[in-house]
Amino acid sequence: MTVPNTPPEPARADVPAEPGAVPDPFAPPPVSAEEPPAGLPPAPPVAEHPLPDELKIGSGVVLACLLVGLVMAGLWAWLAPKVPLVVDGDRILYVDPEGEQRAGADAVFVLIGLGAGVLTALGAFLVTRKRGGGISVALGLAIGGLLGSIGAWKIGRWLGPSDNLIGEARRVGNGGHFDASIDLGALGALLVWPMAAMVVLLALSAAFGKREEDPPPYWGVPAGTYGPPGGEPTVVPTPEDRGQG
Repeated sequence: MTVPNTPPEPARADVPAEPGAVPDPFAPPPVSAEEPPAGLPPAPPVAEHPLPDELKIGSGVVLACLLVGLVMAGLWAWLAPKVPLVVDGDRILYVDPEGEQRAGADAVFVLIGLGAGVLTALGAFLVTRKRGGGISVALGLAIGGLLGSIGAWKIGRWLGPSDNLIGEARRVGNGGHFDASIDLGALGALLVWPMAAMVVLLALSAAFGKREEDPPPYWGVPAGTYGPPGGEPTVVPTPEDRGQG
C-alpha cells in the first residue's frame, strides 16, 4: 500500500548512476530523439508546400506580360492608321468620311495582341519546361495577358494623337489638318492576347511537355508465374500439371 502524497519512484533513466555500478544487461537501449522507438514505423517526411514557388512563377509571368504590354502600346500607337480631320470654320470634318481607319486600328491591335500571346506563351513554356509549368503558368498568362492588353490600350491612346479636338482645331486654325485620337471600337480585342496564349501553351504542353513515367502494366508477368521484376519467374504448377505428375 502506498502512503498518500508519496512522490512517484523515479524512472530508470532518472536514477543517477552510482560510481562503479555495473550496467543492467536487461535495460532497454537508450532512444535518441531523432530515431523512433523500435517497432514503430518512421515518421513520414514533412511535405514541402510548393505554393510559394508557384506564386513566384505566376508573378514572374504576369510581370513579363506587363513589360510586353508596354512594347505593344508603343507599336499600336505607331502602326495604327490615323483618322485625318480638317477644320472648316466652326466645324471639324473627316477628310475621308468613308475611310476605314477606325477598323484598321482595331485590326492592328488584334494582330499585335496575337503576336504577344504567341511570344509570351512560348517564352513561359521554354523557361518552365524542365520543372513542368503547372497551373501557375496558365493563370499567369491569362491574367498577365489581359492586364497587358488593357495597359497597351490605355497607354497607346495616351501616346497617340491628342483626344482634345477643340484644342487641336484651335492650334491648327481654319483649314488646318490634324489626326484624331486612336481608340478601340471593339473591346473584345482585349481578349485576343490571353486567348492566343492559352491556345499556344496548351499545344506546346501537349506536344513537348514534361511527362511522368507510366507504371508497369499488371499483365507484364505471364499467368501462372511470379517473381521479382526483372528476375527469373517461378512457374507455379496448375492442378492439371499436378494430376499429370
